[in-house]
Amino acid sequence: MMHFIAKQSRFRNPLLIVAVVLLIVGGSIALTRAQQPQQPQYTPQQVEEVRKKAMEMGLLRPANEAPKKEPTVITPGAKPGDPPSDAIILFDGKDLSGWKSLRDGGNAKWLVQDGYMQVTRTGDIATKQEFGDCQLHIEWATPAEVKGESQGRGNSGVFLMGRYEVQVLDSYQNPTYFHGQAASVYKQHAPLVNASRKPGEWQTYDIIFTAPVFDEIGNVTRRARVTVFHNGVLVQNNVEIYGETWHDRAPAYIPHGPTGPIKLQDHGNPMRFRNIWVRKL
Repeated sequence: MMHFIAKQSRFRNPLLIVAVVLLIVGGSIALTRAQQPQQPQYTPQQVEEVRKKAMEMGLLRPANEAPKKEPTVITPGAKPGDPPSDAIILFDGKDLSGWKSLRDGGNAKWLVQDGYMQVTRTGDIATKQEFGDCQLHIEWATPAEVKGESQGRGNSGVFLMGRYEVQVLDSYQNPTYFHGQAASVYKQHAPLVNASRKPGEWQTYDIIFTAPVFDEIGNVTRRARVTVFHNGVLVQNNVEIYGETWHDRAPAYIPHGPTGPIKLQDHGNPMRFRNIWVRKL
């Protein structure tokens, strides 16, 4: 009887019970780890060989490699919207000598007065110079007197390479289809927000454009991309352009050269434009 009581008291010892449990759990963990597949071990030589191969393929660059060319020093504009020293001035408010009419190939015939150009129902105009990747600044204003609605109110467009349109429209309290309002990539991407000012007020686009790339048989190997700031607000964030921005059919790419003109659209409304400059990228 005394032997049985002593035996019972041994197993009532809390420390002894905890020790037994830990021993059992520890054994289970060790067994589980032993059953798991072991990660392969690479020698330093093998790691170095893989690193060198990745560098040869252009997948890696040395951590200590510094650019070999110092960035070009330019003078920024005196105030926001002013062209920097490396910009090409496309319209300075004086004349349209850098533009041509796309209706007849002659001189652009839009009205120039008071530092701006205005659409005069004489057809689209385009720059005589051509551009690929670029940064474009352009200011525009819709008529102060509101006429029409939807796409019939203050309509124009900025066409990069003469093919890819960033829509210009009076979108202040003027409902229309979302991928056709101001700052849309026409019929492809609606703007992230509507940052339009009131009719008659000057507005700005700052556009970063990456041109498409085609292979030797005309297949597109890299689609065009565009970022747009409307009145200082990001509205297109490096979006991919699916092809030419037609109004009556699905977008598609037609092979073309590495550069093209910047086109402004005559959509029948007396739109105004000023302070247009571009930087090649």
